[in-house]
Amino acid sequence: MKRKLPRIYARLFDRFGPQHWWPGETAFEVAIGAILTQNTNWGNVEKAIYNLKSEGKLKASAIHKMTSESLASLIRPAGYFNVKAKRLRNFIDFLVREYGGSMAKMKKEEKDTIRAKLLAVNGIGPETADSIILYALGKPVFVIDAYTKRVLSRHNVMHHDLSYDKFQELFHLNLATDVQLFNEYHALFVRVAKEHCRTKAICPGCPLEGV
Repeated sequence: MKRKLPRIYARLFDRFGPQHWWPGETAFEVAIGAILTQNTNWGNVEKAIYNLKSEGKLKASAIHKMTSESLASLIRPAGYFNVKAKRLRNFIDFLVREYGGSMAKMKKEEKDTIRAKLLAVNGIGPETADSIILYALGKPVFVIDAYTKRVLSRHNVMHHDLSYDKFQELFHLNLATDVQLFNEYHALFVRVAKEHCRTKAICPGCPLEGV
């Protein structure tokens, strides 16, 4: 496996190149995007973030003061807006309580401590927590999503029904602990899944053909 994972990465990177993830001007924007992108596509998230920006509300202090109804109205394009408004408020309450609303202060804490705290926030699961840790805070943790599971299971690397932690462990044990590598690799899984490893696979021409 120590050879197979780098081989898969090399094939994906050679085909698609750098993916420039995660789109966002600040760590806070990235964290908000990670929460909003649950169960929707990125295009819808961008519309919701644009609404927050245009109203001058894309900051912890502003969202902390907003009502759930006002917040839900602004993030409506992201879907499930009432649920996501509650999740955002839960995250903001946590950020203000633990770090004075500062992502920079959060970043100073140990990765495992941050992860445990994030997972205790209602509405934040492992994928969202790890996306915040990797993409917003720049700490090395491999993000597992449905795309990653699909690609790996179809290439007989891991059984699809294994747990999030088991999939994550595969990368943590067999790759160098490197933020940029984890960032790029996860983004490349998303790219190949969208272009080839769809629900109905398009195998001809896939960079992983024959792996």
